[in-house]
Amino acid sequence: MSEASLWAALADPHRRSIVALLLERPRPVGEIVEACGLSQPSTSKHLKVLRDAGLVRVHQDAQRRVYALDPAPIAALDAWLAPYRALWTTSLDALGRRLDETSDDTDEPSAKD
Repeated sequence: MSEASLWAALADPHRRSIVALLLERPRPVGEIVEACGLSQPSTSKHLKVLRDAGLVRVHQDAQRRVYALDPAPIAALDAWLAPYRALWTTSLDALGRRLDETSDDTDEPSAKD
């Protein structure tokens, strides 16, 4: 599983929808097909991309194939995003302080009052 394959797999909105469904709980292919509104062959192709990227696991349950989210690759993406999240947090904190300063300036009574 490469970082590039993870991003490529998540680039497609249908695959992101499938990942969101699997975040709730493991699901058989039929439920995924129904929830996504795609054909069974199209859904299977998307699931194969997600499986190849390591984002989902599959197991047989009698006649059904049940897919589940694999949290490890998501954790790797989260770790990769952490410095960027810190950058945004710092920027948003600075914006918040500036807005507070501006608000304090406008709360003072004017000389005309």
